[in-house]
Amino acid sequence: MLTHAPRALYIHIPFCTHKCHYCDFTSYVLRGQPVDAYLDALEREMVMTAKALPPEEIRTVFVGGGTPTVLTPPQMERFLASVKRHFPIHPDAEFTMEANPGTTDSEKLQAMREGGVNRISFGVQSFDNGLLERIGRIHNVDDVYRSIENARTAGVHNLSIDLMFGLPGQTVEQLSDSVAKALALELPHYSLYGLKVEENTLFHALYERNELPLPPEEDELAMYMLLIDKLTAAGYDHYEISNFAKPGFESRHNITYWRNEPYYGLGAGAHGYARGERHVNIKGIQPYLDAAATRLPRLETNGVSDEEAMEDFMMVGLRMLTGVRNGDFALQFPGRTLEGCFGEPLEKLLRQGLIEAVEGRGGGYRLSKRGIPLGNEVFGAFLG
Repeated sequence: MLTHAPRALYIHIPFCTHKCHYCDFTSYVLRGQPVDAYLDALEREMVMTAKALPPEEIRTVFVGGGTPTVLTPPQMERFLASVKRHFPIHPDAEFTMEANPGTTDSEKLQAMREGGVNRISFGVQSFDNGLLERIGRIHNVDDVYRSIENARTAGVHNLSIDLMFGLPGQTVEQLSDSVAKALALELPHYSLYGLKVEENTLFHALYERNELPLPPEEDELAMYMLLIDKLTAAGYDHYEISNFAKPGFESRHNITYWRNEPYYGLGAGAHGYARGERHVNIKGIQPYLDAAATRLPRLETNGVSDEEAMEDFMMVGLRMLTGVRNGDFALQFPGRTLEGCFGEPLEKLLRQGLIEAVEGRGGGYRLSKRGIPLGNEVFGAFLG
């Protein structure tokens, strides 16, 4: 298990202008929220975190939410200055911020650029205004084009957009149209996610009442395969189950998670992983503020056994299309091999044609073409 200080930093800004119908993230409608008090508490958590686990040079920063870009330009400036004050950011660090289309005007983008942000991930979800309304998004397609143009004008060219498939009432044709419009933007990175109906969401309540018209499973699979075909044909590397990039534009921060490497997690509801422990922070805004006044605002902290860490290594590592290698496994778990620890599930998955052996760095395994759409079945095979 890796014991060095994290080189990746995740920070959670839990405010949104509106809660989407499918969202179960720690997020709260902005109106009336104590945003400045939250930024104060966040800085106190930074101070305590840096003291408890002194940082090395940070190679990736990811600011997620919520919608971090609901911060006003002065709040954005202040927040990003506090990050730099307490964490030594490498000059070539990837510094990503999530954004909602329509929340990034030129003044805010300037504050982001000056604060170190060099990559923006836009939650677009669809290029169909009717679908956007149906899933509770408050932007429209014109906002998407305007936001991309604003970002490029501000000098941010490392841009990604999220698209969703399997949405209520969505057809394969609608998705195909959205993908064509997305590709016309010629961005370096695209993330494509299937809808999951999570508890404590409006969609879950509708689903329970049989009022959520989800596409049939065969259509959802056709949507996923269409995405793979369209993006790979356009020259994008399918480097992770849900992610496609031009060479050199893979999400370095997310690769930290998929390699099971340590990362700091700050803010309400944030998760972190370091030195054999995983933690989850307190979620509610006021409880987070109260806790951060005197201590690290942890909801719970759990030790991770070697067995659990090895299972995690397999489940997240196989999400990447390059797969897992014995060389990387030995770095995290000296003296162990993939075959020695997981011989039985590996043999079974090889027989089923869901994974294939690969050479290099002591040999390893990756999802086969047949295994890619059945990823969850593969990952589940490594749970003790």
